[in-house]
Amino acid sequence: MIFCSKHVAPSAWLFAGACLLGAGTAGAAATDADIARLGQDLTPVGAEKAGNKDGSIPAWSNAPMTAPAGWKPLQPRPDPFKADKPLYTITPANVEQYQAKLSAGQVELVKTLKNYKMDVYSTKRDCTYPDLVYQRTKENAKIAKLGDDGFDLGAATGAGFPFPIPKNGVEAMWNHKLRFQGEGRIEPNATVLSPQRGGKELTTIEYTTSYLVPFQSPSTKSIDDAKGVEFYIYIDTTAPAALAGTLQMGIYYMTHVNEGWQYFPGQRRVRRLSTYAYDAPLIGLENTYYVDQAWMFNGTLDRYDFKLVGKQEMLVPYNSFALRDKSRFKIDTLFQPDHLNQDARRYELHRVWKVEANVRPGQRHSAPKRVFYLDEDSWAILVEDLYDAQGKMQRVMEGAIFPGWELGACIASDIYSYDLPSGRYFGDNVVLGESQEGDWLAAKNGKLKPEMFTEDYLRRAGAR
Repeated sequence: MIFCSKHVAPSAWLFAGACLLGAGTAGAAATDADIARLGQDLTPVGAEKAGNKDGSIPAWSNAPMTAPAGWKPLQPRPDPFKADKPLYTITPANVEQYQAKLSAGQVELVKTLKNYKMDVYSTKRDCTYPDLVYQRTKENAKIAKLGDDGFDLGAATGAGFPFPIPKNGVEAMWNHKLRFQGEGRIEPNATVLSPQRGGKELTTIEYTTSYLVPFQSPSTKSIDDAKGVEFYIYIDTTAPAALAGTLQMGIYYMTHVNEGWQYFPGQRRVRRLSTYAYDAPLIGLENTYYVDQAWMFNGTLDRYDFKLVGKQEMLVPYNSFALRDKSRFKIDTLFQPDHLNQDARRYELHRVWKVEANVRPGQRHSAPKRVFYLDEDSWAILVEDLYDAQGKMQRVMEGAIFPGWELGACIASDIYSYDLPSGRYFGDNVVLGESQEGDWLAAKNGKLKPEMFTEDYLRRAGAR
């Protein structure tokens, strides 16, 4: 996970940020007629309630998220769909038949990676949210707006999606940025980089990440209520031995430059972190991953013009329980030499919002064109294609999503990025080798508080 800020991010590769800001024009609030559709023909967060014409995408029913019998928070998540069989499998032999429902990058992976496949299963529309999220989302449809610069969020109430009926690409990206995933959590994570061509050794870093998200608190009615903070992040690195004891902490603000600090155990010192953002390569990952790729998009949006292309039906990763099933996949069976073990992937047909980003005049980025695909039911980016300056496919990213029963909300976490020129791929926010799931109720249960995310706290923690 890699930490960044709106303009400042640490010079280390362990942090993943969420500085999704918008480049575009400040839009007007939704009309009364649009708002009236929420909860009617649209779901309370703006998706289409109806299924598609042939029934391959079912209607959304708002059925409560129900955990399998006997499951409790912190336990590994059982896969309620484990017995499902694929409807069909996409391979190089038939990929042309399905390319209308795939991104260009997904097609490229199927065509070029040895033994790569996509198993497609029946679609489950099981993403729902607490009633408060629905209420706040409807409020946001009336009051949320972008700042005068077209990048920042100018106004919104917390615990809800800001733009359920987006008018431009920036608003759609803010929905991804502020998607509800609880008030804060503690997660055991890993980052994993595949071997070089012909090699066998994985690069693996393990750490525990704590997030506190004041903007998702029920008491947050405005950006000011959260003191301008979107979330706090704290990372404790546990492996490899050379990095064990390294601590990092950051504060992500809604409208101005974020802050970050790092504790270096060898020096027993805390240092403020320097600028590290946009397309800077993540240190230690051999130029396979940009800072702003973390969490599918990480960093200020001001280098791009974002176009909201519209909706389409697409095969995307969904109900990704197997990625975290440690009884089925260990690190050496999940991470194969050329690609992720695709037996751990479940693809479903869903409607997505397509957002195309092209670098703005006078700006630069090593990926001057990017295409994002956002799930309509959760607003999470599930697929992303990145192009180089010659217009060639450079990198392909896929996310993961599954029901968080304890939250009553969908969780979008594990991320995988393929760097086509090098033939290597990277896993971020990976949960491997742990005896339990993350604590997604940590903030709600009082385990995380703002005073834990200060430079002084980081110094005291490092000295212990």
